[in-house]
Amino acid sequence: MKVVTAEEAVSRIKDGDTVATGGFTTTNLPFGLFHALRNRFLKTGKPRDLTIVQPAGQSGGKEVGFDLLGIEHLIKKLIFTHSGKAPLISELILNNKVIAYCFPQGVISQLFRDIAAKKPCLITHTGLYTFVDPRVEGGKVNDITKKEEDMVELFEIDGKEYLLYKTFPVDFALIRGTTADERGNISMEKEGVTLENLSIAQATKNCGGTVVVQVEKVTKESLPSRRVEIPGILVDYVAIASKPEYSWQTIHESYNPAISGETILPPSKVEPRPLNERKVIGRRAAMEIKAGDIINLGIGMATEVANVAMEENVYEKFTLTVESGVTGGVPLSGLDFGVGINYESLIDQPYQFDFYQGGGLDLGFLGMAQVDEKGNVNVSKFGGRFAGCGGFIDIAQNAKKVVFCGTLTTKGLQVKVGGGKLKILQEGSIKKFVKNVEHITFSGEYARKLGKEVLYITERAVFRLGKNGLVLEEIAPGVDLEKDVLSKMDFSPTVSSELKIMDNKIFKKPKIGIQPR
Repeated sequence: MKVVTAEEAVSRIKDGDTVATGGFTTTNLPFGLFHALRNRFLKTGKPRDLTIVQPAGQSGGKEVGFDLLGIEHLIKKLIFTHSGKAPLISELILNNKVIAYCFPQGVISQLFRDIAAKKPCLITHTGLYTFVDPRVEGGKVNDITKKEEDMVELFEIDGKEYLLYKTFPVDFALIRGTTADERGNISMEKEGVTLENLSIAQATKNCGGTVVVQVEKVTKESLPSRRVEIPGILVDYVAIASKPEYSWQTIHESYNPAISGETILPPSKVEPRPLNERKVIGRRAAMEIKAGDIINLGIGMATEVANVAMEENVYEKFTLTVESGVTGGVPLSGLDFGVGINYESLIDQPYQFDFYQGGGLDLGFLGMAQVDEKGNVNVSKFGGRFAGCGGFIDIAQNAKKVVFCGTLTTKGLQVKVGGGKLKILQEGSIKKFVKNVEHITFSGEYARKLGKEVLYITERAVFRLGKNGLVLEEIAPGVDLEKDVLSKMDFSPTVSSELKIMDNKIFKKPKIGIQPR
């Protein structure tokens, strides 16, 4: 192991190399290495035509984190899972400036283990019937990629369908830890997650590649063996972060020992959130929780479920998990998504996805950008932008029950909530319930084959996935079925013969007494 500057480290990356990068949203990102790689390319035009592999979205806005590398000719090919917080990267994808394969987060995370073991592929059911399925798009998310090789194939074992994701060699790894000793052993005591850093290092090393780890410091003392997350035998270069902010736990948190699991914070007083459409959706969704459930919450509207649970003081009656490896406690949201506080345990991300893909989740709460008459959901490509799937496919396809959360319309929607009723003051200009989704991130057809229970909860209506599509089961008190619901959809759902009015307490200010049953 050799200690070098970030600039020296990235100078070893050659044109055309395949580079694996670590991080999740804005946590555990090797910020210093990203800046150094960007600056080198802008100054010298080298390296160019890289293939970048990222298991998770690794940005928090324009030129934050991985989005720094959203420069034409620096990247030739992306094998990625999410670019929703990386506008420069998304522009390259949409404008056909890069070859782009988008795969489920769990699949890419697990692929590194198979690359390390020199296996030819990963075989899984995850991704069937979605845009990843070769019968749909094969994960090729722009026109230029359609001319490229297939990286996923349909496969059958004992009459059952699976997807075969091909492995590939990795030339370079850019990952991050906290401390390195003089033998190159890496600890991660200040990191909020460990992710697949070990798997990336093993994969790269066994491919004959180069592993670079950004750290906060190098110690002359040997690290305690149980603190070592990445053995020194896997590390070629260590780069000390040149600025303190390059080692921050997230884009917002410089250092909070509760995020790194070093301390437990006392419960904070929960201030009631405004009674609006988001809270209505969160309340109705939270009513689906059973005592003892193991749950995953997606980003966006789904986080309202956690807010309601805290306000109702029922947080300890179920267990929240995050795909990054966090179990228990309180997951953080927004650009801090991926870490948590007061959690019970932390494991590497590939193992969390093993659990998810095997059906370990009782319930998943996820957002929805578009829903169609077949029950398909799109969160990956809409409105002229490409976001990708992240862990959405892994969670939605494999949780025993999934609840999609979102408003019926968007862009300009204004409602009034109170007195046990909902009133539409101004309708959103964009319908979210459409004839056909632009991108299939969740397949209603496959969910029906699996017999999965699926709900679609909005501020004014609740739908269930039925045998032939969506079934409208509940509407909010105060709204008109035809005027406020059916006319705002591009298709006609089946209206249940037992159509109910949503519980009016959902639309009142005091706590509503949710009790997981």
